[in-house]
Amino acid sequence: MRLKAVTAVVAALTLAACGSEQPKEVTAEVPHGYVEGAEEAAEAQSRLIVAETDTGAVRVVDLITEEVHEAGRVDGVRAVTGDGRFGYLTARDGSIRVIDSGSWMVDHGDHVHYYRAKVRDVGVAPGKEPLAAYSDPVVAALSYSDGTATLLDRAALDKGSVAELGKITREPHAGVAIPYREHIIATVADAGKPLARGVRVHDRQGKAVAEIDQPCPELQGQAVTRRGVVFGCADGALLVTEKDGAFAGVKIPYPRSVTAQERATAFFHRPGGSTVAARAGESAVWSLDVGRRSWQYVETGPVAAVNAVGEGGPLLVLARDGKLRSFDGAGKEQTAIPLLAPEATAAGVPSIQVDSTRAYVNNPLSAEVYEIDYNDNLRRARTLKVGGKAGHIVETGR
Repeated sequence: MRLKAVTAVVAALTLAACGSEQPKEVTAEVPHGYVEGAEEAAEAQSRLIVAETDTGAVRVVDLITEEVHEAGRVDGVRAVTGDGRFGYLTARDGSIRVIDSGSWMVDHGDHVHYYRAKVRDVGVAPGKEPLAAYSDPVVAALSYSDGTATLLDRAALDKGSVAELGKITREPHAGVAIPYREHIIATVADAGKPLARGVRVHDRQGKAVAEIDQPCPELQGQAVTRRGVVFGCADGALLVTEKDGAFAGVKIPYPRSVTAQERATAFFHRPGGSTVAARAGESAVWSLDVGRRSWQYVETGPVAAVNAVGEGGPLLVLARDGKLRSFDGAGKEQTAIPLLAPEATAAGVPSIQVDSTRAYVNNPLSAEVYEIDYNDNLRRARTLKVGGKAGHIVETGR
C-alpha cells in the first residue's frame, strides 16, 4: 500500500511538473510601424483627392498606378482641405464630408513610415464651414469661423468613423487650431474683433495650458513646418516652437513697411519643408525661409496660385495668363511654360500641390491634372485623367 501511495505521489508531481513546463501561448510581436488594415511601403504612396464642383463627384487618384477610385458625391463642393491623409470637403450647405484617401505617412523624425489602404467615405464631421483642418496621429482639429475648434479622435477616423474628443471655444473670430508636439496651438481674439491677436497652447482635450507672450496682431494665415508653426501677422510672421515641453514664440518682421494688400495672409508649402510662400497683393509673392527667418519679396505679375518647394528648390507661381513660372531663392525667374488657358485661372480654383519630387496643377475646366517635374525646367511629366472636371485637388500621403 505504501509503495502504491508513493508511486501515486511521484506520478502526480511528475504530471504537475510537466504541466508547468508546457510552453505558454506566444503572441507574435507586432512589427514596428504596423497599422491594422494597411500595407506599409518603402516610398511615399501619394494620391490626389479630386472634387468636381458642379456634380459633386469625388475621386481619389493613385499617383503611382494612375488608378482612379470613386469616393462618393458631395453636393456643390465649395472647398477642399486636407491633413495628409483625409480630405475635408465643404458642401453647398456648409456641411463637411470626410474622405479617407487611404494614403499617409508617419514621421518619426529619424525615419518615416509610408502606408496605403482602401479609399473610403468616412462620413459627416460636426460643424459647418471649416476654415482649416490639421491633425497628428492622435487628434484632428477642425476650425470654424465662430471661434470654435472641434477635436476629433484620429484613431476613430483611421477606422472609418467620426468621434469627438473635445472642443476649444473662444471669442468668435476667424481662428485656427493646430495639433503640434502633443498639444494644440489655437488662436485667441478680443471680443468683437474679427481677427486673432495671438496664440495659446492647449492640451489635447482643449484645456488652455500656456500663453505665447509674443503678440500677432490681425493674425491671418498659418503653416506647420519642420521648424515650427508659422502665423501671419500685420507686422510679419510669428514662429511658435517647442523644446523640452516649453513653447515659445518669436517674431519674424517684414523687411520693410507693407500695406494691408501686400500682407501674407495665406501660406503654402511642401509638407516637411521650411520655406513657405504667400501672395503679396495681386502681382507679387512672399517667400519666407523659416530656418533663416528671412523674407524675400518677388515681383511675378498677376498671380493665380503659388507654392514653395523649399530647401534650395524653386518658388512656383501659376500666373493669371495660365503660365507656370519658377523663381530661385533670390527671386530671379528661372523657367516659364504655358500650362492653362487664361480662362481656366479665372473660372476655377487652380492650385499647386507640391511633394518632394513633383508638383501637381489642376485644370478646373477639364478632367486633367498636370504633373510637373520642377527640377527639370518645369517639364510636364504626366497628364493625369481624373474622370471629371478637376475643380479642387489636395494631395495626400506626403
